[in-house]
Amino acid sequence: MAERNVAPNSPFERTAGLASLDQKLAMAKRCSHEGVMAGAKAAVVASIATAIPTLASVRMLPWARANLNHSAQTLIISTVAGAAYFIVADKTVLATARKNSFNPPSNA
Repeated sequence: MAERNVAPNSPFERTAGLASLDQKLAMAKRCSHEGVMAGAKAAVVASIATAIPTLASVRMLPWARANLNHSAQTLIISTVAGAAYFIVADKTVLATARKNSFNPPSNA
């Protein structure tokens, strides 16, 4: 059996391969950046949406006042914020990657 040469034969093919790799890396960086930004926005919204009822319940409900100290309140708020960040960031990265896999980048 003859061995196949898998290396590029010309310098043009090598630079085209590197350009394609650079383009893929730039696309991956953009996808992850969009995910981080969307996750951060979701975490801020979730923090506010969780902090208001948590702090209000500690002031108004006797059970919450007796059982939820500052650490517990912080844990409740930060857990919701962290979950919102990771869920939204993951969904955004996957959606962007899916969208970009169907629409190959133009060579502009």
